[in-house]
Amino acid sequence: MMLAPHALFLRRWLLQEGTRLFRRKASGSMVLTATLRLPSHANIERNLVRTSNVEYFSTSCVNCAKSRELKGKRDISEKKLTRYFVDHRRVSLTGGKGGKGASTFHSEPRKEFGGPDGGNGGDGGTIIIKVDQQIKSLSLVEPLYRGMDGESGGSKNCYGRNADHTYIRVPLGTIVKEDGTVVADLSKHGQEYVAAFGGTGGKGNRFFLSNENRAPTKATPGEHGQERVLHLELRTMAHAGMVGFPNAGKSSLLRAISNAKPAVAAYPFTTLNPHVGIVQYQDHEQVAVADIPGIIQGAHRNRGLGISFLRHIERCRFLLFVLDLSGPDPWAQLQDLRFELEQYETGLSKRPQAIVGNKIDLPEARANLSALQSRVPQRIIPVSALTGHNVEELILHLRELYDGYLQTEESAGGQPVRW
Repeated sequence: MMLAPHALFLRRWLLQEGTRLFRRKASGSMVLTATLRLPSHANIERNLVRTSNVEYFSTSCVNCAKSRELKGKRDISEKKLTRYFVDHRRVSLTGGKGGKGASTFHSEPRKEFGGPDGGNGGDGGTIIIKVDQQIKSLSLVEPLYRGMDGESGGSKNCYGRNADHTYIRVPLGTIVKEDGTVVADLSKHGQEYVAAFGGTGGKGNRFFLSNENRAPTKATPGEHGQERVLHLELRTMAHAGMVGFPNAGKSSLLRAISNAKPAVAAYPFTTLNPHVGIVQYQDHEQVAVADIPGIIQGAHRNRGLGISFLRHIERCRFLLFVLDLSGPDPWAQLQDLRFELEQYETGLSKRPQAIVGNKIDLPEARANLSALQSRVPQRIIPVSALTGHNVEELILHLRELYDGYLQTEESAGGQPVRW
C-alpha cells in the first residue's frame, strides 16, 4: 500500500519527535508529560519540496554515551617477562601417518569384470620448524607435536588427500639439537627445517595390477611418521652485546640509547632476561644492542645466571664492556669479564669491542677513570646513563663498530644481519 507524500512526511516527523523526546527524558531534562507541536500544512509542503527521500535517523545519544579514551600500554614487570621469556624447549615430534590404500573392484551394469580400482592413501603431514622475526621467545612452542594423518584411498581410483604440514614458528637465532648435536642453525627470516617427515600413504589394489595378477586384493596400510625428540635453544640475535657485572648500569644505558624499557632498580640481578634495544640513525640504519644479564665470577662454571645467558653473547658481532666507575678497581672488572668469556668460548673476548665507563656523574668515578686509563691502553668512553652525559659519543662509536662489521661481512662474501 503506497502512502501519500503528506502521510509519509508526517510519519517520519512523528518518529523524529518521539526520538527527540525520548533523548530529553533519558538525560533528565524533562518530565514524562510533553506536548507535540504538529507542523502546519504549509510547512509540510515546504519540507516536501526540500527533501524527496525519507532520511534515516540515529537513536544513539552522545550525551548518554560513555567517554572512550585510548588506554596506554602497561609496562610488563620483570617478573612477568621472566614468565613469558623462554630460551630453551624440549619438543617431542611425531609425523603424521599415511592413509591406507583401498581394495575395491569396479562394478557397473554390463561390465562384470571391471578390474581393481582401489586408490592409494595420502601422505601424512610433515612437521616443519620455521623462523619468524616477529616472535621473540620460545614460550609459544608446545612440548608435543603430532602431524595430521593422510586421507585413506577410495574406490574408482580415488587417491587420498595429502595432509597439511604443521609449522612450528620460532624466533631468529634458534638452534636445533638432537642428542647434544647441533642439527640446524636458524638465523634467517623464513628459514625452514624439516623436523619430522610424515609417513607415506598406502597402496591400493590397483597398484598391484599386473599381467600375472589381474584381480589383486592386496592393499597396504600407510606408514607411520618419523618420531624425534629435539632441543630448541634461543641465542639472541643482536649486533652488540652489553657485558658487565650486576648493577653496572647496563639496563639504564640501554634505556638512554634506545627506546627499550628494561627494568631498573638499585639491587643486583634486576635483569633476568636479555633485552634488545634498537638504536636509530638518520640514514635509517638500525643497530640492535642486547642487554645481557649480569655476569659474576665463575659464570663459565654455571654460577649465578651462568651458561644459560652466556650463550646469548655468542651471536653478538661486537661487545660493549660496561664498567662501574664508582666501584673499586674497575680495571679488575674488565679482566674478570674477559676471563669469563674466554673460559666459556675461546676467542669470544677478542671480538671487536668498546669499553664503557658508566656512572661518571658520581664523585669517586673521576679518580677511577684516570686510574683505568693508565692501566688499559684501549679507548674508554665515560658516560652517565642517568644524566645522559657523553651518550652521543657512545652512539657514534657504536656506529663505527657496526660499519666495520658490515665491511667485514661484505668482503668475506657473507650477508650481514640487518634489523
